[in-house]
Amino acid sequence: METKFQTEFRRKLLQWYRKYKRDLPWRKTRDPYSIWVSEIMLQQTQVATVIPFYKRFLNRFPDLRSLAKAEEEEVLAQWAGLGYYRRAKLLQRGAQEVLARHGGELPDNAEALEALPGIGPYTAGAIASIAFQKPSPLVDGNVIRVLSRVFRRQGHAKSPALQKEIWGYAKDLVDPAHPGDFNQALMELGATVCRVALPSCGRCPLQGLCAAKESGDPEAYPETPPTQKTLKLERAVAVALQGEAILLVKFRQSRWFQGMWGLPHEYVAETGASREIVAEFLENHLGIRFPKAQALPSTRHSITHHRIDSLAWIGQSQGKPRLLGPISEARFFTPEEIADAALPNFDRKVLEAAKII
Repeated sequence: METKFQTEFRRKLLQWYRKYKRDLPWRKTRDPYSIWVSEIMLQQTQVATVIPFYKRFLNRFPDLRSLAKAEEEEVLAQWAGLGYYRRAKLLQRGAQEVLARHGGELPDNAEALEALPGIGPYTAGAIASIAFQKPSPLVDGNVIRVLSRVFRRQGHAKSPALQKEIWGYAKDLVDPAHPGDFNQALMELGATVCRVALPSCGRCPLQGLCAAKESGDPEAYPETPPTQKTLKLERAVAVALQGEAILLVKFRQSRWFQGMWGLPHEYVAETGASREIVAEFLENHLGIRFPKAQALPSTRHSITHHRIDSLAWIGQSQGKPRLLGPISEARFFTPEEIADAALPNFDRKVLEAAKII
C-alpha cells in the first residue's frame, strides 16, 4: 500500500520535472537502442559533452543491427574523443549478443538487460524504466546524493553499505505509473538542484521532505569519499613523417586504447632523454630511422586518476615500417585520413600542437 510519503515524493518530483527538465535529445525518443546508447555515453561523461557524440553516433549507426555488423575500428572512430573506449567495445558486443540471442530486440526487463555485456544494475534500470516503462529502480551518483540527503543517511557515496540502502529507497519510491519520468527526474534533480556544493534547496521540490535540509547542513550528506592520489606519468612521443603523412601504430597490448590507432610512444622516467627514447623505439620496434627530430610543445591529458604529459618530437623519418615487438599494425596516414581515424584525444592534442590537425 502506498504511503503518504511516497505519494508526496512522487507527486512533487514529477511536477517539478515536467516543468523544469532539460531539453535533451535522448528524451525525445522511446527507442530502446537509442536510450541504451545515451546511457552508455553518459557513464562518467558530462551531458554537454555527450550530445554531439550521441547525434553523430546514431547518424552512423541508426539501429542495433548496423552497430552489431560494423567493424570495431569504425565504432571506435565514431567514439574517438569521448574517452573510456571500453564502453564502445562493450556496447558493440552487447548489440551483437542481442542480435544473436534476442532476435535484434533488446529485452524489456532489468534482469535480462543486466546479462548483456557492459550493462550493470544502473543501466539496466534506466533502459527498463525509460524505454519499457517497467518500475525498475536505478542508482547513480546523483540519486545517491538526493536520497542520502532526503533520508539523512551517513556514509560516503562509494560506500557499499550506503549504496545498498539507497537502492532500497529507490526501489520503494519508483513510481509504478511513470517509472521512466520518475527516474529521470531523480537524476535531473541531483544534476541541477541538489548539487554536491551549494545545493539550491530553496528551489527544490522535495525541501519539505528532506531531513538533511531540516538539519541545516545538507552538504554533509553524503560524506566526501577518500580521494585517490593522482599519478603523474610522462611519455615520449614520435610524430614521424614521410612527406605530410604521419605514422600511426596499434599496440598488441594497451591499457586504455586497445584496438585504436595512436602515435608511437613509450612511457619514460627521464624527461631529458625523450628524444633518444623515441628514436630508439622507432628503430628497434619498427625499423624506422628518425634522425632530425625537433621538439614540440608538451601537452597534458588526464585519464581517470592519471595525469599524462606528452613530450613529443616531430621530423621526417626513413624506412618502411616493420612489425617488431609490441606493434601489431603500422602505417602512414594523410592528415585527411587522420580526421576519421580511431585516434584517442591525447594523441590528437599532440597533432594539434604540431599544427597538423
